[in-house]
Amino acid sequence: MVNYKDLGLVNTRDLFAKAVKGGYAIPAYNFNNMEQLQAIIQACTETQSPLILQVSKGAREYANQTLLRYMAQGAVEYAKEIAPDGNPIPIVLHLDHGPDFETCKSCIDYGFSSVMIDGSHFSYDENVALTKKVVEYAHAHDVTVEGELGVLAGKEDDVEAENHTYTRPEEVEDFVKKTGVDSLAIAIGTSHGAFKFKPGTDPKIRLDILAEIEKRIPGFPIVLHGSSSVPQDLVKIINENGGKLKDAIGIGEDQLREAAKSAVCKINIDSDGRLAMTAAIRKVFMEKPAEFDPRKYLGPARESLKQLYMRKNREVLGSAGHAFDK
Repeated sequence: MVNYKDLGLVNTRDLFAKAVKGGYAIPAYNFNNMEQLQAIIQACTETQSPLILQVSKGAREYANQTLLRYMAQGAVEYAKEIAPDGNPIPIVLHLDHGPDFETCKSCIDYGFSSVMIDGSHFSYDENVALTKKVVEYAHAHDVTVEGELGVLAGKEDDVEAENHTYTRPEEVEDFVKKTGVDSLAIAIGTSHGAFKFKPGTDPKIRLDILAEIEKRIPGFPIVLHGSSSVPQDLVKIINENGGKLKDAIGIGEDQLREAAKSAVCKINIDSDGRLAMTAAIRKVFMEKPAEFDPRKYLGPARESLKQLYMRKNREVLGSAGHAFDK
């Protein structure tokens, strides 16, 4: 078994307490490869933001669990190397949408400092039982756990749901008490994937549901999944350079910033990063069709991702400058 502390990682407990108190959300950015990891570490180091590195079940299978462990350890060392004073930003390694106890246990055993168990597609009682089982194992190793109530529509990696089910505020207090989770993912109008809502619609986060949940579990860390905004400038670049993305819009960044001022202390963003990298790569391929050196197109993709996430930290999540909050 690998202890996450030996890798230089931290769990989410103290970070979430600081974020709730400070009125910001910690970025939870997914990665699958080296270029994504480099961009994320650079963006968060340069903006002095705490960071949650997320790995989905699909990403874990794609990148290999052993390699991921060393990539996470390398991320901490890289953060030290590029930090102005050699003091790295706090980094969490988190399993995104763990489907079962076995996957969560395996991640904990391989050095993850935080796991999510997604039992939202089960009945309420089954969700409680599964989440509680994961919490008991995780807490025995000082690993923090995120649970979920409610269902987000959309598709991303292995997570797919056709219909959206809002979180019921009357269930959250009982769920938190019975399971012992450290944070709770809720469904209040965000959606997975790049194809969230059709143009012409005006998607809104149900801040009224969020406010009611806060009343019932005051100060408890809340998580928003599916929070990409699908920047239209990136979609345009992709389509102008050979792409065929259907029209889609995401959640307005002004709404995410408003949510981040509350008990929402973790916001997941993945699709926007995919769009940024794809736009940069397509542009290189269109302008330089003879290019075949991966460094010549993955390098610009990495820089595009870095710039996007720096802006997210500063303007949307409000996490910039909070890496070393007391």
